[in-house]
Amino acid sequence: MYLDFLGLREKPFSITSDPGFLYLSKRHREALSHMIYGIRERKGFIEITGEIGTGKTTLCRALVRQLDPQTKTALLLHSSLSELQLLHSVVQDFGLDPMRNTRVDLFQQLSRFLLEQATQGHNVVLVIDEAQNLSLRLLEQIRMLSNLETDKEKLIQIILVGQPQLRDKLSQPALCQLQQRIAVRYHILPLDADDVRTYIEHRLRLAGSDGSLRWTDDAVQEVFRFSHGVPRLINLLCDRALLACYVFRVKTIDRELVQRSSHEMLGRPLADADASSIPAEQPA
Repeated sequence: MYLDFLGLREKPFSITSDPGFLYLSKRHREALSHMIYGIRERKGFIEITGEIGTGKTTLCRALVRQLDPQTKTALLLHSSLSELQLLHSVVQDFGLDPMRNTRVDLFQQLSRFLLEQATQGHNVVLVIDEAQNLSLRLLEQIRMLSNLETDKEKLIQIILVGQPQLRDKLSQPALCQLQQRIAVRYHILPLDADDVRTYIEHRLRLAGSDGSLRWTDDAVQEVFRFSHGVPRLINLLCDRALLACYVFRVKTIDRELVQRSSHEMLGRPLADADASSIPAEQPA
């Protein structure tokens, strides 16, 4: 709706997990480095946590894109599964055709696959997003997968990605064996104030901005104040602000326009008198 008016090729602030739009802040770069290190060094278990909306799923997709062809990957984005469904999904995501639909058969098929990959010098990675939703029983089953190893190295690297509740769940006595096997851990923090402007400019540039859209410093500070640096909230607010630009026929986003957009997001639209304070820009 606003793309042509603002000189954009595509929406810059979509909330879909598009790795092509990933902004690697210092913290996201460190999280990615921790995952790659754990995979290459075959550490077995890796734990990545972060609050809702901090870009964990996008980072998972970016990781899968970066790994070399000798690293076989499976990415599970839905963790509300039964034991059988989990094994079935893992086998399928590694490109295998489940021969039989029993737990024992699927486990044996996966074991054969891992041994075959090891003989070819390949590494195998399983990434489980939203892992805080996994039951204790499922987490214990996942631990059993890590028992598949040679005398020198693990046959599969397992990355558990989730909200902070994942750490609490893993600290329970019933999962002490799994907790002890996690060799790499990292917690993703939201963006800081300086990163927010860079993040906005980064996404506008990737969306093909012609440079006609301008953000004032106060507007960027207001985005940070509202979002606390959480990328998903930044996207929601900035997308609403771009729509407001189209409605009011302006190409400068200031503090007042961001405030109006945030009020509308929260279901508290400003009074008409406040709306009139955003004048339309005059054509040059």
